Amino acid sequence: MAYERNADLMKDFIETYRAQMGQVEGIPLPESTCEIWDQIHNFQAREDDILIATYPKAGTTWVQEIVDLMLLEGDVKKSMRAPCFVKVPFIEFNPKPMKSGVAYANTMESPRLLKTHLPIQLMPPSFWDKNVKVVYLARNAKDCMVSYFYFQRINKALPDPGTWDEYFSKFLAGDVPWGSWFDHVIGWWKAKYNHEILYMFYEDLIEDPIREYRKLLKFLGKELSDEVLEKIRHHTSFQAMKENPMTNYSALPAAVLDQSISPFMRKGKVGDWKNHFLVAQNIVFDEEYKKRMAGSGLSFRTQL
Repeated sequence: MAYERNADLMKDFIETYRAQMGQVEGIPLPESTCEIWDQIHNFQAREDDILIATYPKAGTTWVQEIVDLMLLEGDVKKSMRAPCFVKVPFIEFNPKPMKSGVAYANTMESPRLLKTHLPIQLMPPSFWDKNVKVVYLARNAKDCMVSYFYFQRINKALPDPGTWDEYFSKFLAGDVPWGSWFDHVIGWWKAKYNHEILYMFYEDLIEDPIREYRKLLKFLGKELSDEVLEKIRHHTSFQAMKENPMTNYSALPAAVLDQSISPFMRKGKVGDWKNHFLVAQNIVFDEEYKKRMAGSGLSFRTQL
């Protein structure tokens, strides 16, 4: 299949671009993304686009699969048409010599489901000009940090994270791809007052999926039966997605995503940070968190 041939091209890309990072307006981004920044900035959104926006490792694949199934009215067979990274273009991704996310999105018929990790200040202006609906999923920083650490270990397109202690300091400083978690979640939180943004929380989705589905449906202007919602809940459960070759990234070779180190679908839980944070690290983190989040109006749960 086409995406399998593309995986071989991605392998060549990884061997050339491993760990090369650049910056756009002070935000660390893959060098290949920086090379086509004008194309990304000038990307033309459409009024019926739906954008999934997240900080990395906040549940991106999960929520895009949920939204895709809602748009398909629960048709699981149609949702299996291609791997998640093919059917939902990642607009700032540039896996040369394959098509960039921008180029790929431009070939798609409407309505399009798109994905980004960009902080609010780097978003292409056309998304706001067209009043595009954005689903933003936020995850508590402690679990996000742990998940991102493991993801950087297996993702050959991103810098090696180093040791856990080293990564802890880098994450707190925002010295990781796509920048500071704090700036990201706060920036998008403030933007929801001016744009069509549904701001959701990973922990809420874990706690009560059906309740959160109803919020999504209202935002998307759709109605689905309880039976369909239950089908979506089952298909997007952690275990189902872990076993689904269209969502578990098994379509990518180890040279691109080495899941022998850690699976892409690792745990999907709230509170795994407790297995990684040292007592001293937790104290340091909580002090920084209190300082950075003061006055934001944002509140996250780190356990359920």
